[in-house]
Amino acid sequence: MVEHPVSQADVAAWFDATYRKKGLRYLRPRRAYPIFVQLLGLSPGARLLDVACGPGLLLCAAVERGLAAAGVDLSTEAVSLAQELLPAADVRQGNAERLPFADGSFDGVTCLGSIERFLDREAALREMLRVGRPGARYCFLVRNANTIVWRFWRQGLGRREVQGHQDAQTIAQWRELFVRVGFRVERVLPDQWPRARWRQLLPWWRPRPGRREPVARPLVPLRWCNELVFVLRRAGDAAR
Repeated sequence: MVEHPVSQADVAAWFDATYRKKGLRYLRPRRAYPIFVQLLGLSPGARLLDVACGPGLLLCAAVERGLAAAGVDLSTEAVSLAQELLPAADVRQGNAERLPFADGSFDGVTCLGSIERFLDREAALREMLRVGRPGARYCFLVRNANTIVWRFWRQGLGRREVQGHQDAQTIAQWRELFVRVGFRVERVLPDQWPRARWRQLLPWWRPRPGRREPVARPLVPLRWCNELVFVLRRAGDAAR
């Protein structure tokens, strides 16, 4: 186990304080989340787990598309917000390294902007594989270390959230990690929100429940994108 200068309790306390102070303002707006559910390609009635679900904005997008949504988060403040937003959803407080769900419970698993914050990423990723059913699909949003924002603003100027264990990896490092743990990478896309946020200012592009959203291609090489979307499947599962 890798030693870290912060503990799970430190990370949980940081997120508790952040959600207590900022609430939903800490995150992207609700309309930013349907694309991640869409990329999973799940049919209505399928079960989706959002790991590090925060206040449940992705869970709302999943429910709007007819999925049975469940979430887990380390922060008790985040879980309380999610339970208020979606009282009927199965939202639990828990550690991604020991997910409180049975083997093979879900058809899809998402984790957005959080894998880089986990203290034991491999353990958390193996847990996501464990709770996925055969043929399950996965969608992860991760931070890219090979960017000006990360190298100069976060690292060079010391703007990293140390207590919140903010971190990043290069595309190659993320891919190697996912493959080593037992995933097969199907697609790597740029973060969809930077372009969607401007497109959605037009009334005819605003997301509506169940509508298919356009998938943005990179305008610059992926290695320069601040955040990356990985769509994956368990290694050995047949493509459908």
